[in-house]
Amino acid sequence: MPMEIKFLVWSVGLTLIQVAIAATGTVLTAGLVAGVGNRDNMPAFDGWVGRAHRAHKNMLESLVLFAALVLVAQALGKFSPITLLGAQLFFWGRVAYAVIYLAGIPWLRTLAWTVAIAGIVMIFLQVMQ
Repeated sequence: MPMEIKFLVWSVGLTLIQVAIAATGTVLTAGLVAGVGNRDNMPAFDGWVGRAHRAHKNMLESLVLFAALVLVAQALGKFSPITLLGAQLFFWGRVAYAVIYLAGIPWLRTLAWTVAIAGIVMIFLQVMQ
């Protein structure tokens, strides 16, 4: 399995971890009944729980772009050292983003996000060649 695909799979695993953290925060904050209910009247989540939800949502938005580009790169036979570096930057940038955002460190969070986006751009540029 190409490393770019492995980083895609690992990114899905990271997304699963993030949803588990956000769901745990929901249950701890709003209670089990609210957590397993229809979530029609959920409270606004503050602190680490709110950040966990926002980080997870942001990961889903980024993962769609990353997955599409990795799969297109594979289909076109465009994997290269640059696409591998892009996949590494995306994955490790997203790991850092998740941890930093959960901890509530704003400027460093943006830096980690930028690293992950740079990885997506690198793969995009390779696909477009």
